[in-house]
Amino acid sequence: MTDSTSQVASQPLPVSAWAVADDQRLIRISGPGTDKFLQGQFSQNLADVTATFSPRAAACTPKGRAYCLTRLVRDGDDVLMAVPDVLVDTISAQLRKYLMLFRGTEMRVLDDARILGIMGHGLAEQLCPDRISELDQPGASLTLDAEHLIRTEDTAEGLLRYELWQPADPAIAQLSTEQQTSPVNWRAAEIAAGIPTLTPDTLETYVPQMLNWQHVGGVHFKKGCYTGQEVIARMHFLGQLKKSLFRFSAEGLETPPAPGTAVLADGKSVGEVISSVVLADDSAQCLAVIRHDAAEGSLHLESTSGPSLRRLGLPYPVPEQNAANKSDT
Repeated sequence: MTDSTSQVASQPLPVSAWAVADDQRLIRISGPGTDKFLQGQFSQNLADVTATFSPRAAACTPKGRAYCLTRLVRDGDDVLMAVPDVLVDTISAQLRKYLMLFRGTEMRVLDDARILGIMGHGLAEQLCPDRISELDQPGASLTLDAEHLIRTEDTAEGLLRYELWQPADPAIAQLSTEQQTSPVNWRAAEIAAGIPTLTPDTLETYVPQMLNWQHVGGVHFKKGCYTGQEVIARMHFLGQLKKSLFRFSAEGLETPPAPGTAVLADGKSVGEVISSVVLADDSAQCLAVIRHDAAEGSLHLESTSGPSLRRLGLPYPVPEQNAANKSDT
C-alpha cells in the first residue's frame, strides 16, 4: 500500500490509485428554496445541475471576487457542494447572509462525509462496470446507492480522474486499501489538471476568469443575475481579462511555496501562487495567477534570486493567454 500520510507527491503520479481528499468538506443545502438560493449566489445555472451532471461553480462578492470555488451535485431534492476545510466557516457565514431570506431552507456541514479522488479508469470502472461509459466528460455523474461518482478533468499528462462523493457512511463496496495513496497525490493531480483551490491568503482576490474557472465549466454566462454577475459578465463580454492561471514547475524546493507567494519578473510582482505541491524528484509544481504580458519572460518566486519557474501545460486551452496585454486588470 502506498504511504497515505506522505507530504511529498509521487513523480510521476500513480496511474491507478485513490486518496481521501482530506482538505475538503461537504455541505448539504436542502429545503424548498434550495435552487433559488443557489441560483442567486453561484455562477452556475441550477437547471443544469442534475442527477447525471455535476458542474463546477463559484460564489463571489458583489465586486465579483471569488470566495468559493466548488462543484454542485444533485442529491435527490438537495444539492451538495465541496469547500476547503480551512474555509468552511468563512464560506458558510457568507452564504448564510443570503440563506436567511429563504424560509425552510437550510445549509449544514456533513461531518461524516468525504470525497475520494480516483486516478485511473480501472478503479472507477470497478465501481460501476456496466455504466462507466456514461462518464464521458468532466462533470458527468452517476448515482451509486447514496453516493455519486463524477468524472473530473484529466491531468495535462492524460491521467483520467474521478471523484466519489460519500455524503454519509460509505454505502458501496470500498476500493482496495492496497491502492490507497496519499492525499498529497490527489492535490498534485488537481494542480496537474489546472484546478485551483482558494485559501485564506487568496480569498476574495480574483474574478473567477482569472482562475480559469470558465474553462472548466464553472461560469454560465447566460444564466442571469447573481451576486457579482455584473463584474464577471463585463470582463467576459468586453475582453478585459489581463491575467489568468498558469501552471509552473520549480527546482530545488523542499517545501511548497505558500499561497499568495509573489511571482516576480525583473524584480516586480506580476502574480501570485494559488496552490502548490512538492514532488519526490525535489521539484515543485504550482498554479499561479500571472499577468499575460509577463508570462513568457523570466519568472522567479519571491525574489530575483529565488527559484525560477518553468511553464507547464494545462489540459484545457486558455485563449486569453495567447494575446499579451500591456496593462494589469
